[in-house]
Amino acid sequence: MTELMLILKNILLPIFIVMFIGYILQIKFKLDLNTLAKLNIYLLVPGFIFVKLYETHFIGKLFFYIIIFFLIYMFFLFLISYILARVLKYDKAKGTTLTNSVLFFNSGNYGVPVNDLVFKGDPLAMSVQVLILTMQNIFTFTYGIFSLQSLQVGKLKALLGYFKMPIIYALLAGVLLNYYEISVPQFIWTPMNYIAEAMIALALVLLGAQIARIKFKFEWSSSYLYIILRLVIGPIIALIIIKLMNIEGIIGQALFIASAMPASVNSSVIAQEYNNYPELAAQMVFLSTLFSTLTVTVVIYLSNILF
Repeated sequence: MTELMLILKNILLPIFIVMFIGYILQIKFKLDLNTLAKLNIYLLVPGFIFVKLYETHFIGKLFFYIIIFFLIYMFFLFLISYILARVLKYDKAKGTTLTNSVLFFNSGNYGVPVNDLVFKGDPLAMSVQVLILTMQNIFTFTYGIFSLQSLQVGKLKALLGYFKMPIIYALLAGVLLNYYEISVPQFIWTPMNYIAEAMIALALVLLGAQIARIKFKFEWSSSYLYIILRLVIGPIIALIIIKLMNIEGIIGQALFIASAMPASVNSSVIAQEYNNYPELAAQMVFLSTLFSTLTVTVVIYLSNILF
């Protein structure tokens, strides 16, 4: 119990303090969240991804293992979510919104700070989180948008739009420069570090501000079983996959913790944009983030025992 309290105090509490600051700032000043989101997506996250992947000493099969893990993990989450929707007799739109709340977990605004505090800035652990973050972005834009009928912009236009985002290019640049041991000039590396270091604080402030804007009304619903799926069943599935793939050490530990993150705000944003049960999606984000203080604490504790 003492160790659990230490994890809660030293890892989760600092994160929620910064989120709370963002929450208060949004209530008091009505921040321009669209501008902050663009700043995060188009500058801070790409800079962060580039720096962390460039600094990492890669293990040869790191990419392969993480991609395979991610695909298997997404498949089982989708399968269980689909079966649950059929059992509960939800219509397709509601089932899709709830499935997205399970598939789209907060690997950026929440997952990166948790990883940074748990592993004390270890570059290998952070590279695992960065790869999960990148794949989540790709997955959100492809499956997430298309599953909610992206007829307004057209599927081809939506897909091409993704290639305008700098995240994928930051990933490729970081990996290739690292692999070929190409040095980055100091006058470029210094500002890149400044950008990377700003990412975590702004991401947490933005998350708190986004939560403050969520219109939340609590009414018990069987839909909240999906929160259990995201926060409890999800990490159990991830642990089984990790053990079957024989992934050990920091990589296995980082993947296990990454799998425990709450629903991403993106699932709510997409539901609102395409008017697919937006209030329900917002509730899933809020409650999963709230309850994650307990579940993520337990997963971090277990990761120290199991790996």
